[in-house]
Amino acid sequence: MLTALETGVQGGKWYSLIDKVSSLSNLRSSFAQVRRNRGSAGVDRVTIGKFGERLEENLQALSVALRDGTYRPQAIRRVWIPKPGSREKRPLGIPTVRDRVVQTALRNVLEPIFERDFAAQSYGFRPRRGAKDALRRVVELLDAGFVYVVDADLQSYYDTIPRRALLERVKSKVADGKVLALLEEYLGQEVLENAKYWTPEQGTPQGAVISPLLSNLYLDPLDHQMAQRGYEMVRYADDFVILCRSESEAQKALVEIEAWTTVAGLRLHPVKTRIVDATQPGGFDFLGYHFERGYRWPSPKSLGKLKDKIRAKTSRTSGHSLERIISDLRRTQRGWFEYFKHSHWTAFRNLDRWIRMRLRSILRRRQGRKGRALGKDHHRWPNAFFAELGLFSFIAAHAQARQSSRR
Repeated sequence: MLTALETGVQGGKWYSLIDKVSSLSNLRSSFAQVRRNRGSAGVDRVTIGKFGERLEENLQALSVALRDGTYRPQAIRRVWIPKPGSREKRPLGIPTVRDRVVQTALRNVLEPIFERDFAAQSYGFRPRRGAKDALRRVVELLDAGFVYVVDADLQSYYDTIPRRALLERVKSKVADGKVLALLEEYLGQEVLENAKYWTPEQGTPQGAVISPLLSNLYLDPLDHQMAQRGYEMVRYADDFVILCRSESEAQKALVEIEAWTTVAGLRLHPVKTRIVDATQPGGFDFLGYHFERGYRWPSPKSLGKLKDKIRAKTSRTSGHSLERIISDLRRTQRGWFEYFKHSHWTAFRNLDRWIRMRLRSILRRRQGRKGRALGKDHHRWPNAFFAELGLFSFIAAHAQARQSSRR
């Protein structure tokens, strides 16, 4: 298969793939990936640990069922999780561990077939690419004068992908009937929500292992069309921007996107989709960052998500020692900073102050006083007090990161 990926296959289509999906070596590798990603049990309540107790027996049964066509995916358990920095919630589908293993095995086989022809401006859920690569490209383009930005938002993208059209894209390179039937089974899976079963008529399930690949596949023609027309597009999954040198160019790009999405059966959000001049106040958000007037900093949603995590760890009624609270905070802070360290330094000053205020409020409560930390509390517990306990400082980390980059 590796050789064929380099040289191509006859007629450009793959006719025999189910043997590769169902191979025990692929299924073992897939279970290892599922275990690394962790996650909850599905509708059958079988956890990753429980599935692994009889791993070889379970994988052997899956292999046989895939080869003889008797495998059937189970329903998806749907839960609603908060959107970061918002009161809204978004749906998340949780397949069973068994189905996650098979979906991973299927992705392992299909991904390299389509990956070789995916457009360069697509960065999401692709090997050796990620959000930071997409952000670097946006910065490069802004610095080069592409400051008129089509900030596009596909409304409920995963839930509205037309299945027939999606399967036709798959069929352009895959002709194995069992693999195509397997994909149809996944797209038509029942959903268990609030103790009731229902079947979505469109879309690909959010939370399914195979969904990111299928979502990239459906938008790939748009990627290529924009590139052929000379537009600088940067896409991460269903989140994308097109950066232009002039407002008129951006308006033309938006017209083309609207036309393409209409034909493709998708919808652009009428309010969130807009053209922005990045040199003016207002700017735009992309992959957690806010870009405006030559600077970048964490978006309000990104800050809101971090603050929610910190609030949960710094309740005034916490029974943990201050040292333990700070140690727990440090892990969260470092992970967040690693992604947002390229922000303007002013983004971190108030964040450091806010975190110290939360910690001073805990100490104030332990002395029998009510309310948030006040001015005098800054003298009781100065900044140096928290530094000695190992509190992570965003400002100090940012200064160190800048110094390292200069060297």
